Amino acid sequence: MRVASVAPPFIPVPPVEYGGTELFIADLARGLQAVGVEPIVYTNGESSVDVERRWLFEKSQWPIKGDAYNHLKDMEHATWAIHDASGSCDILHMNTVFGLIPSRLSRLPLVYTVHCPTDRQLSALYARFPEVNYVCISNDQRKRETLPKLHTIHHGINLSKYHLQTDKQDYLSFIGRIAPIKGTHLAIEIAKRAGIPLKIAGEVQPEYRDYFEAKVKPHIDGKFIEYAGLADLAAKNELLGNSMAMLFPIKWDEPFGLVMVEAMACGTPVLALRAGSVPEIVKDGVSGYIARNIDALVRRVQDLRLVPAEIRGYVEQNFSQERMARDYCALYTRILDESRDSYSV
Repeated sequence: MRVASVAPPFIPVPPVEYGGTELFIADLARGLQAVGVEPIVYTNGESSVDVERRWLFEKSQWPIKGDAYNHLKDMEHATWAIHDASGSCDILHMNTVFGLIPSRLSRLPLVYTVHCPTDRQLSALYARFPEVNYVCISNDQRKRETLPKLHTIHHGINLSKYHLQTDKQDYLSFIGRIAPIKGTHLAIEIAKRAGIPLKIAGEVQPEYRDYFEAKVKPHIDGKFIEYAGLADLAAKNELLGNSMAMLFPIKWDEPFGLVMVEAMACGTPVLALRAGSVPEIVKDGVSGYIARNIDALVRRVQDLRLVPAEIRGYVEQNFSQERMARDYCALYTRILDESRDSYSV
């Protein structure tokens, strides 16, 4: 089975720093290869995932602006990938919404992983392509869509890249986009109220620069509140692995939240507000704590009793690259079998 996995053209696969979708694509490709599936990743020329790679655009481009040119670039890349894959692959796995529109030009069965947050206009677009197999990344996301072919497959990660750290240091961590919906300012509030230092890592995108300047930067003193900028894999391991807990005080319905799994893989509990996919990813009282308000999270920070090795074990059982690859392989196989049956009728 040859699977064409189409990424957006802007960030390398795997990403050097920011790029949750690109990390998913890389881990899935490696996992599929391990179970005998032949993945071909359509990405940009700076990608390094160790499977077959094809690209139209050589260089990465991040951050991007939401202008017409970049939308056209994404669509051009996706259209080229669909055309190229049609002659050599068995199934298309699309990871950019701009690939849905030109997918009408191909007869290959199509899987589309819904990486975007729920949006009324996107849902209307999905409905115009009812033949597509849509994969939601959480049941919470899935319940927000009404489509004939909906599946749920949780993300998984390459656990060999994340190191269990049992000896924790006296600080909290926050990794994510520095944005209001991610709750960076709430993480600062929790740390201050609990009296425990906080280390922050994440991208400040141009649209949230004012938020960073007003709500985050004034608190950064390099001692109690530290900001480390972007974090690559090594920095994540150090920052997450050594911290007492990772704070995840989101203010929106996060479709998945891969950083929660990364923290738990390091043996670090996640302290999160109840929203979106959080209850599907964090097992309350085992791999972290889930609360409905900031007061409850402050109390939890001051009374952490979870065992790092057990947190890691929970991730190994539920969010491994191998489990994710098996789930997608089963879906591909079922879709191909159904496609063959429809042609034989």
